[in-house]
Amino acid sequence: MKVLVVEDEASLRDGIVDLLTGDGHTVVAAGDGVTGLEAGLRDPFELVVLDLMLPRRDGMEVCRRLRAARPGTPILMLTARGSEDDKVRGLIEGADDYVTKPFSARELLARVRVLGRRAPAGESLDELVIEGMRVDLARMVVEREGTQTALTPREVGIVRWLYRHKERVVTRAELLEQVFGQRGDLQTRAVDMAIAVLRKKLERDPARPTVIVSVKGAGYAWRVG
Repeated sequence: MKVLVVEDEASLRDGIVDLLTGDGHTVVAAGDGVTGLEAGLRDPFELVVLDLMLPRRDGMEVCRRLRAARPGTPILMLTARGSEDDKVRGLIEGADDYVTKPFSARELLARVRVLGRRAPAGESLDELVIEGMRVDLARMVVEREGTQTALTPREVGIVRWLYRHKERVVTRAELLEQVFGQRGDLQTRAVDMAIAVLRKKLERDPARPTVIVSVKGAGYAWRVG
C-alpha cells in the first residue's frame, strides 16, 4: 500500500516508516499537520497513519479535512490520550481506528493490515436500498433525500458482515475479530462506539434504531428487509 504517516516525533516517525517499509509498503512521511494535510490532499493514499497531537494543525482537523476530501481513504489515528472521549471524537471526525501510545510494532502492523484488507473474494454486495435510503458500499456513501454521507471502510465492513448474517444475532466479539481484526472482551466497547457513529448515518432516528438493532446481552442484528 501507499501510506502517509503524519507524526511530529522524529524518532517515532522514522520507526513507523521503517516498520511499514519493511512490511512492503510505500511510505511518505510528514512532521506536522499542515505538511501532512497538504500531502494527503495532493496525492492519493491507501492509508493514513495520523498523530492526534500535531504542531501547526491539530490531528483532528487534519482527519476531518482528509475525510471530507477523500472519503474512501482509511485513517489510523495515533494518540497518547487514553480517554474514551478522545477516542469517540476521533471516530466521529472520521478515523477508522486508533492506537494508543505506547504501542507495539506487532499491534500497529496488525491494524494497518486490517484497514488495508479488501472485501472477501467473491463479495458481490455493493448496494442496499433501505427505507428510501441508498447505501452504496462500493463508493462508500449513504444517499438520502439528495444528501450524501461518507462511510468509512470499517463501517462498510460492519454493514457487509451484519447484512450477510442477517438471519442471526452477531456478537460484539465476532465483529471485533472479523471486522476490526482484534480479539479480547475488554475491547468490545470499541464496537459499541463504532455502531453508535454508524447509526447516525443509517438511521432516521438513531435513538430508535430500525436498521441495526441491539439484542440485549447478545450483540447486534440487521432488522431491515
